[in-house]
Amino acid sequence: MPGSADGPAHPGARERRRRGATYRRPTNALRRDLAQLFCAVVGLLLGLVAPLVTLGPQVAAGRVVSVLFTIGFGVISLVSIIYSMLFLVVQFSSTTFTPRLGLFRDEPIVWRAFAFTVGVFVFCVTSGLAIGAHENVSAFVPCIAMILTLIALGLMRSLQMRAFNSIQLGHSLTAIATRAHRVYDNLYARPYAPGAPPAHGDGTPAHGKGAPTHGDGTSAGQPSHIGAGRTVVRWEGPPAVLQRIDVPTLVGLAREHDAVIAFRVAPGVTLSAGTTLAEVTADGPTGTALHAALTTGVERSFDQDPELPFRLLADIALRALSPAVNDPATAVEALDRLEDLLTRLAGRDLDIGGFDDPAGRLRVSVPVPDWDRYVRTAIDDVLFAAAGSPMALRRMRDLLSTLAERAPERRRAVLYDRLQWVERTGNETYPLVWTPAEAA
Repeated sequence: MPGSADGPAHPGARERRRRGATYRRPTNALRRDLAQLFCAVVGLLLGLVAPLVTLGPQVAAGRVVSVLFTIGFGVISLVSIIYSMLFLVVQFSSTTFTPRLGLFRDEPIVWRAFAFTVGVFVFCVTSGLAIGAHENVSAFVPCIAMILTLIALGLMRSLQMRAFNSIQLGHSLTAIATRAHRVYDNLYARPYAPGAPPAHGDGTPAHGKGAPTHGDGTSAGQPSHIGAGRTVVRWEGPPAVLQRIDVPTLVGLAREHDAVIAFRVAPGVTLSAGTTLAEVTADGPTGTALHAALTTGVERSFDQDPELPFRLLADIALRALSPAVNDPATAVEALDRLEDLLTRLAGRDLDIGGFDDPAGRLRVSVPVPDWDRYVRTAIDDVLFAAAGSPMALRRMRDLLSTLAERAPERRRAVLYDRLQWVERTGNETYPLVWTPAEAA
């Protein structure tokens, strides 16, 4: 994650800029819209130009027009299949796993297949109309239509296989873990070093005494008090979920005003009217400029929300352990992935909430979860639900024992507290089947 947005201040800054791409405003929605527009425009132009080609054998225009309209209106029915498949997969994932799991809905293959089928439809209809009253037309036109149709069918096949994978537990858990690995590898590049100053967003040590820990289990890159003349910026819109913060833009604005912006909320937080977004030093950027650098939506997003994978996996485990489902084996699989993610973070420096300018001055700070916060999110709710299943409780004990062995010394206290509770609960609730950890 880059520490500056304006340019490399020293060697290696370009590499840090690449790592910081996670904190830049993504353009997925714009790319979806442009893909559909691009395919429609290309289909229109190709449909106007193709009938003008005179190379190759000639075929009766009337037959070609009939084929084109048949293919065009036939392929457009694929759009309804796309939406039907999308609806079924999303509904299944919501009821079986968690309503917050929308991975298939955001898959690029969904909107790419839709955009391409629209392009094929536009091409077929345009070509059919452009041929008009011609007696003959080049075989090039129906050949192009057939090739485009085969490609559309190939996309539908890929979409179908992706949909089948999305309703399988193993594939869904793997997809969540893969997204999490990508986010954590980008965010937490520096290994954990007890006593070292917290890292800025570029992975370099911050200038200062360290980042405080807030009461909610998050840490920020600078002290919470930023001066008596600070301005408090609040959320004034309807309720929404903070999805992304355009940090490079805010670093540039803070540098122009020689100010510091200290966020009090992080991506993933639900904003309601009056919520404090940030505190800005005197003469800093306006609230309007700060609001413009935020992306909000109706749900959480993976891009800048490192807690979301833990929330999703914990939700799947909780649903599996509920009396209505009573599927502890599924909960165990979710705990396997939770252990993997926690082990990955155990040896990483998590204090990455500060972003400096090229001169090395801290300009923007964002609260980020600390180790205890991650453990609480991943384990606490599942811990109490697992008390009703010896299988899940034993797996929880193994998870905590493994983490306690691999985590640095300063991060073990929160694990030992929960491990003691698991041992005590297991001995009291399941004395017949519960065995000491050493003999298990």
